[in-house]
Amino acid sequence: MKIRSIITALLLTALPTLADFRTWTNSEGQTADLELRSVEEVDGEKVGLFGMKSGRSVRLKASQLSAQDAESLEAWKPAESAKPAKETVFGKVLDGNLVVLTDGRFKDIKDHKTPEKYYVFYYTASWCPPCRTFTPTLVSWYNKNKNDNFELVLISSDRDKDAMLNYAKDKKMPWPQLALDESGKFKAAHDHGVRGIPSLILCDLNGRNYGNFRGRLDELTEMVK
Repeated sequence: MKIRSIITALLLTALPTLADFRTWTNSEGQTADLELRSVEEVDGEKVGLFGMKSGRSVRLKASQLSAQDAESLEAWKPAESAKPAKETVFGKVLDGNLVVLTDGRFKDIKDHKTPEKYYVFYYTASWCPPCRTFTPTLVSWYNKNKNDNFELVLISSDRDKDAMLNYAKDKKMPWPQLALDESGKFKAAHDHGVRGIPSLILCDLNGRNYGNFRGRLDELTEMVK
């Protein structure tokens, strides 16, 4: 079978587009949805390795593509590797032990994204009247100011998981929370000088404690922006 016939057959059997696929056109005007996976140079010409929805793959030379797609092939560069996760002194306790309120229940956070600069630890409990008064203000602040530089993590002093969950639902908490079973371990490993709640402790990733920002949200905003 001639190479042109093989290419035509492969192009015609491609399936509908998915996220990393786009429409490519060959030199005869035929189109197919393909994923460009790599490019190499063979005998002075760029050759692309394309994936198809069917799981098959095909190599196409720049000369076998339309002029525009040949230029795309020439200009292609591999995607940059994802940045490695930042190291933090809090990782041993936080990683794999964070939950977030989802559809009225706590859902495990499988892939916790480490913030760029800071953690804000919110020490609180459902049975604490000042906490219940302060929390709506903090929810509003978090929703307005959340960015990649920081993450707020709730450290609960509740006595049971239901109380912790109902508190989160009542106040519509958007942030991650340390699983209740891990709270004691966290407090033992990281003494933030908390003598009462609510407390809002700002720390960098190395564990440096910048103090309690409970009554200093304007200052906290400047720190984390």
